[in-house]
Amino acid sequence: MEVAGKKVLIVGAARSGIAAARFLISRGATVALNDAKPLEKWSEAALELKELGVGLLPGEPPMWLLDQLELVIVSPGVPATIIPIRYAERAGAEVIGEVELAYRYLKGRIVAITGSNGKTTTTSLIGELLRDAGLNVQVGGNIGNALVSMVESSRDDGWTVVELSSFQLETIKQFHAQIAVVLNVTPNHMDRYESFNDYAAAKHRIFMNQAANDFAVLNADDQVVSSWTSALRARVTEFSVRKELTEGVFLRGDELVVRSMEGEQVVLRASEMKLRGLHNVENVAAGIAAGLAAGATLESMRETVKRFNPVEHRLEFVTEINGVKFYNDSKATSVDATLKALEAFAGEPGRVVLIIGGRGKKAPYAPLADLVKAKVRKLVLIGEDADTVANELGDYAPMERGSDMRDAVKRSFEIAEPGDVVLLAPACASFDMFETFEHRGRVFKEEVLALREN
Repeated sequence: MEVAGKKVLIVGAARSGIAAARFLISRGATVALNDAKPLEKWSEAALELKELGVGLLPGEPPMWLLDQLELVIVSPGVPATIIPIRYAERAGAEVIGEVELAYRYLKGRIVAITGSNGKTTTTSLIGELLRDAGLNVQVGGNIGNALVSMVESSRDDGWTVVELSSFQLETIKQFHAQIAVVLNVTPNHMDRYESFNDYAAAKHRIFMNQAANDFAVLNADDQVVSSWTSALRARVTEFSVRKELTEGVFLRGDELVVRSMEGEQVVLRASEMKLRGLHNVENVAAGIAAGLAAGATLESMRETVKRFNPVEHRLEFVTEINGVKFYNDSKATSVDATLKALEAFAGEPGRVVLIIGGRGKKAPYAPLADLVKAKVRKLVLIGEDADTVANELGDYAPMERGSDMRDAVKRSFEIAEPGDVVLLAPACASFDMFETFEHRGRVFKEEVLALREN
């Protein structure tokens, strides 16, 4: 893809937009960066692009500019259906996302991972599995580095392991993953999609350019994902934590088993893992299936899984104060993710004080009801959607409001008894109170550690 001399508009001045601007300006494109926010609310990294020759364009882009464009790069947080982007496309501009832009320059082979929950843990794990197997590997995408910033470090003999959101998959065209992993598809981002089927269709796009010699790794326990098996061109490998498979990776009792036409092998016991919760056994099963497809050995993967630690903000143990354990699962930005977090503590002798709330995604909280009733001592509500959470879960556990994270942590500790767990698993996005879910998780940890010091 030749971009030298082309007029390019990047819509969205966050991480991927900034990376795309740097990439394109270095290759001789004429670049304008647009964001709906006024300039005073742009990040320092975005404002610094002006020194490189990038035009900074707050607000809605003018029609005269849209008429001149040859390429539009859409950031994941921006729907490609907004009127300025549709206008530019009708005027002749190609519209793609940062992931598609990166793919057209990226060297080597790709493992792509998507799903409603578990993407980051599984992506990080697969990176470690391939690295420990002696393969050249880099990891990024929806976590860590934007994919376009990994082009220069990519190698013909290497692997790029990339986490992809449904938003990123909306704008791919030629993107081709030699190994595509779908962990699960449960209601999420209903504030963006008209229906659950539209959301699932965005996830399915990960397979759109796969061929017969590629691999598709699918969750046999997920009703939506498993229904895709027969229609894919790639070779399908399934994983399960609920049933034995004729072929694939599955949990049998405490043993994680790989079965093929040649026989079966036990990889390791789930109890040997540092990751907790059945959902993380599921993530490990998917990672092993992807690792085998990439050429890693079971022997090397066994040791990697045993020592792999939880990723930050994913059921991350923070500390224990007077017999109360604090866990940070700020990445639980959907109802299903919070459900899985609660399930991870279902066998604990104590109860859970759950900090929940934020900017809701118009998905019902009702799926949490049974676990909240059985396991939660009290709900501590935060954020914009606190009233909705209260209305939908108020009959299942007592609750109180936290004015901010410091107040929520303080209240939670006062409520908890020795042996209990205080769990931040908000089931919501973070943007009402925090910059990102990472920011929310860091603030939670800071408040917990400050509480410990006091």
